[in-house]
Amino acid sequence: MTVPRLFDLSGKVAIVTGSSRGIGLAIASALAAHGAKVVISSRKQDACDEVALAINAEHREETAIAVAANISDKAALQNLVDETRKAFGRIDVLICNAASNPYYGPMAGISDDQFRKIFDNNVLSNHWLIGMVAPEMQERKSGSIVIVSSIGGLASSTVIGAYNVSKAADFQLARNLAAEFGPSQVRVNCIAPGLVKTDFARALWENPDTLKAVTRTTPLRRIGEPHEIAGAAVFLASPASTFMTGQTMIVDGGSMIGVGL
Repeated sequence: MTVPRLFDLSGKVAIVTGSSRGIGLAIASALAAHGAKVVISSRKQDACDEVALAINAEHREETAIAVAANISDKAALQNLVDETRKAFGRIDVLICNAASNPYYGPMAGISDDQFRKIFDNNVLSNHWLIGMVAPEMQERKSGSIVIVSSIGGLASSTVIGAYNVSKAADFQLARNLAAEFGPSQVRVNCIAPGLVKTDFARALWENPDTLKAVTRTTPLRRIGEPHEIAGAAVFLASPASTFMTGQTMIVDGGSMIGVGL
């Protein structure tokens, strides 16, 4: 029996949203390191250009391109897909990493516009983008779609409640689409990071009380770093995970299991 190179992404093309910094940047860099062509995307073109240039310099070839896109803009997402196909001819992997959380506090104080923005950016935009790339994957009978969700979707919070509700919706989005796309061998999975040291989560980890509470009940006694989430994305994008779909990988230092007395 011939065993494939389990984490080899040579010849694969991956779009990673929200990849100019933080977890998305770490994922894009790791995919490129394992052989994939990567498309860097976030709201600002200059930030995307900077990351693509750095990746290309590291690999000494055009491994990455930069295509800015606001995830709330359906036309911009379609342009992202079109430009990827124009540059690389195909899309094998989609990492839906970009998200937003414009409100921090109890849900009683959130405005309707803030609530809608959270769901539009964290759920609806994923639905849009997946719908744009899935048909070609289904036709080829091969592809991997990954939604970067959060352990917040598995727990309650008194300060990021609406965000957590949206992340729970992402789990179900992945399950439903995994069932729909499975007969075509297209896989859909989620990654659920714990608290990671990114600008996006700064309001949480910069709060000493929050940081202490999180690390006290986390077996590893610390929060994560962006590169520690990237390995899960490489696994889900690669031949190593071809029999896995509709699932959520929790990468949280053990915080969901807690530390008892």
